[in-house]
This record gives sequence, structure tokens and C-alpha cells, in this order.
Amino acid sequence: MKKLIATLLLSFAAAMHLTASAAKPDFVQENYLNSIKLTFLSWTSGSTKVSYERALPNWHQSGELCASLISAGYDKYNNDPLGFTLRYGHKFFINQGDIALKGFYLRPEFIYSHYNYTCTDTGLHGCKASGEREKAAMGALLGTFGYQYLYKRFLADFWVGAGYAYGRPADTGYHHGFQLWDYFGTSHDNVALSFSIRLGFCF
Repeated sequence: MKKLIATLLLSFAAAMHLTASAAKPDFVQENYLNSIKLTFLSWTSGSTKVSYERALPNWHQSGELCASLISAGYDKYNNDPLGFTLRYGHKFFINQGDIALKGFYLRPEFIYSHYNYTCTDTGLHGCKASGEREKAAMGALLGTFGYQYLYKRFLADFWVGAGYAYGRPADTGYHHGFQLWDYFGTSHDNVALSFSIRLGFCF
């Protein structure tokens, strides 16, 4: 997981640098107001995440709703998860450009994750015994910072964020939408981290 986090953060930094320094396109970018996105590599973490975003161009804002099916993906923790995640984020674009869905943004968001899984007896977060089915039900309120790149109809969304989590955590600390703090020899069930990439198209 730590290698995956490092890879995502490096990808985020590289993408921001490249897109910020890119030359102006030789075409007129159409100002799309809607987008559909898939969270990049979400399948490899045990779920499939689909997002819909709607721009509010007069306010340089947008609303984004994401839903995921937990179990539709590779079960990397071998705990047979089954459930769902819902999240809503409201983006405040920092730039005042004419393209509604493009630029740097700040996004407060709420995430709710609910699923059952087979306990793997990791010793984390109060898991009872290996082989028993447990329930994870967690909510999180996050603040994220990101950049959304738009080229014709193609869209790429990169972000990192952190916030407060509460509820009943899974023994892995991963809730298919955010990760609880478990770094540098410390573990905190109330500290949530979020970082990812979404790819999609506009219409």
C-alpha cells in the first residue's frame, strides 16, 4: 500500500507539472458542463468507482457524486468484501478561466463506506478472529486539493486530501474510498487520507 501511495503522489505531482507547463492548444476547447469518470486502478483495490460531475460555470464550481460497488474488482486483501461506497464532493475552482471543468480546485467532500468482509486477523482495528465475517461502516469528511485536466472530451482528475473519519473501521484500514492513518509506527482510526486519479470524458 505504501508503494502504491508513493506512486500515486508522484503521478499527481508529475501530472500537475506537465499540465501547468504545457503550451496552449491549437484548437478552441469546448466548454463542457458534464463528465463521467472512472477511478483509475480502483479495480485493483477491490471495487469499481464511477463518478458524475456537473459544472456550475457562473460560480466556478461543480458538484461531483461517486458510487462504487465493493467486490467488483481484484480482492487484494483476500477478505471477500461486499458492499458500497458513496461520496459527494463540491469543487471550488481556483482559476477564473472560461473552461468550467478545468483547473486547480479545493474540494470538501463526504464519504460513506459500508461493507462486510472476512476477518484476516491482522490485529488492527479490533478484528475479532480470522475467518469470521465482520462489518465496516465508516464516514469521513475530507478536504482535498487537486487539478483537473481537459483536452477535447478527455478529462483527467488528480487529487490528494485528508480529514476526519468515524464509525466502525475494517481491520485493513482501507475503506474503498479512503485509507485510515497507519504510518510511521502509528495508527489512528479518526484520520482519513484520500489520493487518486480519475479518467473520463465530457459531454
